[in-house]
Amino acid sequence: MSTSPHTLEGFKGIIAFTAAYLIAATLWVFHVGDLEFLAYIAIMLVLAGIVWWVHRRIGLPRGLVFCLSLWGALHMAGGLVLLPEGWDVGGKSNVLYNWHISGPYFKYDQLVHAFGFGTTTWLCWRGLLSMAPGLPRPPGIGALTLCAAAGVGFGALNEVIEFLITVLVPENNVGGYVNTAMDLVYNTIGAVIAALLIRVSGKR
Repeated sequence: MSTSPHTLEGFKGIIAFTAAYLIAATLWVFHVGDLEFLAYIAIMLVLAGIVWWVHRRIGLPRGLVFCLSLWGALHMAGGLVLLPEGWDVGGKSNVLYNWHISGPYFKYDQLVHAFGFGTTTWLCWRGLLSMAPGLPRPPGIGALTLCAAAGVGFGALNEVIEFLITVLVPENNVGGYVNTAMDLVYNTIGAVIAALLIRVSGKR
């Protein structure tokens, strides 16, 4: 069996960054007894393993891996960082995730969704490119639509996981139907923006 040429050389800074915020989040979760976030940290560890596995096979750009790690950091901060009194959290707990950046339909949570599943769309493009290296550059509408749809699909899978968390952990901060719908909207926005950026960068 041949070994993959793709190693973790050049990614040590990103690995250290990821390990640091996961350790900090784990210590804080044990301190406050937040069972919901224990589940999220476990999922983060699984996802980190999947990213490593994918990189070993197709080789991921450092910028993409950093964006995936940053997404994890934003996610951890969203559930654990407490906001000062007076910030608009829509009457919910004063964690960063509930911060209404502008009005009722643009929260920190939704910004993280757009960034995260835009990054996932980029990851899907790299995966597609590894399977079909002869794809035209810049990629056509069909390839970009496929990648954006895959990014949105992974976003929907995230909502399924969050639903399971609400079943297993009744006291949670996931949100209701409107929150789920808005998450899906922002997942789609992020995926479309990522597809457009892939198209533009391909022209260069």
